[in-house]
Amino acid sequence: MSDKLTQADLQQFKGGTGHWYRHNLARTVTYTDGVKYMAERAGAYWLIDEIAFAQIGEPHVKAEEFQSWKLKVTGSTATLTCDDGNGNIVFSKPIDFTDFPLDEINLWVEAGDGGRVILLPCEH
Repeated sequence: MSDKLTQADLQQFKGGTGHWYRHNLARTVTYTDGVKYMAERAGAYWLIDEIAFAQIGEPHVKAEEFQSWKLKVTGSTATLTCDDGNGNIVFSKPIDFTDFPLDEINLWVEAGDGGRVILLPCEH
């Protein structure tokens, strides 16, 4: 993990992605260059996993075409929430331990082409 990941680092990913990465287990889920960069720099492939598995295992999440995911870190714990883009929370999970380097990160999930894409908001 690198504690050098900043929000400014993530802002370099604007207006789309050059590559799509398919999740190894949730095969209908892909993610963008920016999300891959975040996972590599922060040691947070677990965050991609949490979001991807919710797409196939949580009916309230699966029902939403657009999702806004937020990880809020407090010390060494965090809360991961998903809302419908209008502030209506459809999923929430406590994270008992994390060393994620940012206090907060927001990721979006959009439906498309029979699957779901996880992206940074600036990549939209």
